[in-house]
Amino acid sequence: MSQFIVSAFADEIDMDLKTQMDVLDTHEMKFIEMRGVNGQNVSDLTLEEAKEIKKQLEIRGFQVSAIGSPIGKIGIEDSFEAELDKFKHTLEIAKILDTRYIRMFSFFIPEDKNPEDYFEEVIRRWGAYIEAAVGTGMILLHENEKNIYGDTAGRCLKLIETLKCDFVKLTFDPANFVQVGQDTIGAYELLKDYIAYIHIKDADQAGNVVPAGYGIGNVKVILDNLKHRGYEGFLSLEPHLGQFQGLENFELDDRYQKLPPSGAKTFAVAAAALKKLMK
Repeated sequence: MSQFIVSAFADEIDMDLKTQMDVLDTHEMKFIEMRGVNGQNVSDLTLEEAKEIKKQLEIRGFQVSAIGSPIGKIGIEDSFEAELDKFKHTLEIAKILDTRYIRMFSFFIPEDKNPEDYFEEVIRRWGAYIEAAVGTGMILLHENEKNIYGDTAGRCLKLIETLKCDFVKLTFDPANFVQVGQDTIGAYELLKDYIAYIHIKDADQAGNVVPAGYGIGNVKVILDNLKHRGYEGFLSLEPHLGQFQGLENFELDDRYQKLPPSGAKTFAVAAAALKKLMK
């Protein structure tokens, strides 16, 4: 038995929290993967700002599925001290917003350099994250992102097997694997035992982000496999459809079709595509 819970990067609708919640309500979604809110990145909120956001979410019946943090999205040769401090602050933000999940990365590798030359430093830095998170109950989710150490399935696997930490898991993003030339089915099969969170994002042969099911990310196949395996967790919509050329021709309910080109409309396209795949 599986249970998919749909969440979303609502900052792609608008940076204003009220607008985010208004639009998500029309799609009957009550979870947000919080990344940008009220003009700020979630990791830059003060604790008081986070508490106020939590109050607003509770009033409207919303919950946070994960912190969509930028932690680990710095160069591997950049200073790490400030980044570790930001991570410790993000742990506090996550507690206030009442989520167990923090999305993270494994550092940008210099162009034309061998990522494996930096593996020990990646492990050292992630070890510091783990040490800071001990006892917090947080799950640290590594996302595959192009140009970081863990952008391929093989390096994601090497990272997680080397860390050997039961609260380090993977966020699986099909579009990001497509964009680095990876077969998503092969990547999924290699990593499936460590996947704890799914980003719903697809890409075409050229690497352009398209609605789920319209690219070569095999999103439907992966969702069906997750369902068969009894996956219970979040599917987080990350539309990234600002450059999608088929927006005006996409079939939508009248209430969404009549919207002007906007974050709300691109989000409606992404939501409709996911709903179709989940039937």
